[in-house]
Amino acid sequence: MKTIAVIDDDVHIGDILTEILRQEGYTVLRAYSGTEALYLLSQNRPDLILLDLMLPGLSGEEVLPQIKNIPVIVLSAKADVQDKVSLLLNGAADYITKPFHREELLARITVQLRKSEKTKDASLLTAGSLILNPVSLEAAVKDCPVRLTRTEFAILKLLMNNPGRAISKSVLLDRISLDTPDCTERSLKQHVSNLRKKLQEAGGADYIETVWGIGFRLNAGARETDAAPKQIPGKETGKPGTGSSRGK
Repeated sequence: MKTIAVIDDDVHIGDILTEILRQEGYTVLRAYSGTEALYLLSQNRPDLILLDLMLPGLSGEEVLPQIKNIPVIVLSAKADVQDKVSLLLNGAADYITKPFHREELLARITVQLRKSEKTKDASLLTAGSLILNPVSLEAAVKDCPVRLTRTEFAILKLLMNNPGRAISKSVLLDRISLDTPDCTERSLKQHVSNLRKKLQEAGGADYIETVWGIGFRLNAGARETDAAPKQIPGKETGKPGTGSSRGK
């Protein structure tokens, strides 16, 4: 079931949109101002956003650039071509002028969700049962979700983009600096250790290998076990995977 966020301060229009979307089987999230919208998006990740421009607080034009990797359809009474061009060039996936027809809105939503799915499938990174989605910022091993910190995700993404290649610590720090500027050479070792532990607990394989004197690399051929995805606190689940002490 797809989730759509409706960001519009007009309660009446928002209610109409919510009813239309729910009738089509979508889950709906609501926000009534630009500030509330940013908070909503910090706590949730909808599959698509319907964004009004005339919002109290932050306007739709100010909110739009802060939305990343989620298709946004702008709904506005502004019909000027230059307004549409500007918004499309600044990140909007589509633009519908109010008033709009129900069928047209639903068709445009379907098209954008279809495009989004194709983008997600094309961008998936895999190594055995390990899957990383750079678009939704999600990771999973054997279909078991793995919760990663921002730094852990950036490290894993870089290693998965370079399977089998040893990445030096200096290169790692430089390449992930835009996403995680607070990561240092001292803390990098601990981040990698935590990441390795999470992946091992989820799938039983040691996906990250320490290359002594250089750095780390992704072990794409890591052997997985049939152990339960997660250990039960207080119970023995077997010996830890081989090489679990590397990089510590």
